[in-house]
Amino acid sequence: MDFTELTKAFGAFFAIMNPFVNLPIFLALSAGFSVAQQRVLAVKVTIFSAIMCVVILFAGQKIISFFGISVDQFRIAGGAVLAHIAWTMLNGGSIASHHGSGQEKDQMSDLSGLAFYPITFPMIVGPGTIATLIIYTGHAKGLDDLLSVGAVVAAILVLLFVVLFFASYFGKIMSDTMRVIMSRLMGMILLAISVEMIVAGVKAVLPGLG
Repeated sequence: MDFTELTKAFGAFFAIMNPFVNLPIFLALSAGFSVAQQRVLAVKVTIFSAIMCVVILFAGQKIISFFGISVDQFRIAGGAVLAHIAWTMLNGGSIASHHGSGQEKDQMSDLSGLAFYPITFPMIVGPGTIATLIIYTGHAKGLDDLLSVGAVVAAILVLLFVVLFFASYFGKIMSDTMRVIMSRLMGMILLAISVEMIVAGVKAVLPGLG
């Protein structure tokens, strides 16, 4: 996998799993916890997210193959999911399909529950993340490409851990304006990547259109 593809992959995963965009949600869900508890929560979230990503990285293709779905078909569907998420980000809306609904979040108030649901799933590793992982691994040429995708995700998870571990600090210095600007920018980048995914998938599924 060349540098250009890795850069696109990093952009896609960063836009979807963006720690700074997810930070306000993390702070809201962990309101009332001490800084020490928030840091324990950050460790657990990172571990659970890493486990989920590794499983999808190596088993995602087998899962969609089991249902008779090709990677190009999944690329179209995944691109549509990402486009919906990106459009919502551009319009400043809440992404219920990726982050979970408000009712789902309100049902979880304890530290152990929050670590997996809804912070890890679906907030961090939601439908958008899963779709992007499967799409990129589906076009990986050998173990080296697979590990390259894994390295990109690992870099995002490291950044995620740092931001969530020091959530109390970042929460003080990040203004609402900064969060809005970042969300809009990531939404535009994600929308461009999703359009490319859909176009490439359609061309592969319907070669006559190319």
